[in-house]
Amino acid sequence: MILPSDNWCTQRYFTTEYDNQGVMERIPNYRQAFQEDLELSPVISKIGELLTSFGYSLKDAEMELKNISARTSEDNVTFSKSSGAQLTESPLDVLKRRAKADIIIQIGWVVNSSSVTFTLEAFDAYTSKRIATSTATENRTTDAIPVQLQLAVEKHIKPFDKQLDVFYSNMKSNGREIVLTIRTWDNWDGDLESEYNNEELLGHIQQWLTKNTVKEQFNLSDATENFAQFEQVMIPLKNESGAAIDARSFARGLQKYLNASPFNIPSKLMMRGLGEAILVLGEK
Repeated sequence: MILPSDNWCTQRYFTTEYDNQGVMERIPNYRQAFQEDLELSPVISKIGELLTSFGYSLKDAEMELKNISARTSEDNVTFSKSSGAQLTESPLDVLKRRAKADIIIQIGWVVNSSSVTFTLEAFDAYTSKRIATSTATENRTTDAIPVQLQLAVEKHIKPFDKQLDVFYSNMKSNGREIVLTIRTWDNWDGDLESEYNNEELLGHIQQWLTKNTVKEQFNLSDATENFAQFEQVMIPLKNESGAAIDARSFARGLQKYLNASPFNIPSKLMMRGLGEAILVLGEK
């Protein structure tokens, strides 16, 4: 999915503020940009046309934004069963989750009297890590801005395409990276140090991850009796039947494992964006 870059949105004042748990944050307002900027839609259309010719399957960001707007009212009346807490997500996280785009491509450009400068960047939507970039400055012509940018990007697209190929090849070999967070409800009478068959619960979770991650790749970055965070968890792209696996379906496997004997631990599975699954033990 192609979006305007953060810098491009800031320079044109297409930004908005949202309350992130009491902290006001300023983020790009993509919907406003698509509605008000005359260059954006044609530019993204032209760049999309070029990338499609290279074999990429693109989702239309403008249409996804319209669909998200229609569903926003549902999220506004969604509450936790236990505490009544509301959902907290950044608008970009919502866009990533709804659109299910593996890669976010951001385009930014600056035009002056003699030149056109563009920056094209690709980010893994699961980890927000930059995986490819291309930037260049070309002489200004009499063509429309979208056409000039298409021609400029076309001249420098091969290294960008190669970087994306490396990313996809690495995913096929080593899996997709996610974050898995384990937490506990405060009314649960157990914790991660509770023992089952002479092994702490956290140890059983690590054993499950060892069996189900690609090449046993994961990192326990932090842990207490009530909290554990696993980073760089490399999950397979598909399961044994060939169905695609994402962070939620992977964590769902762990949820089922813990809900069975000898643990019999119910849990609530939540997502933060596409790349982080949160399993809260004790109840749903």
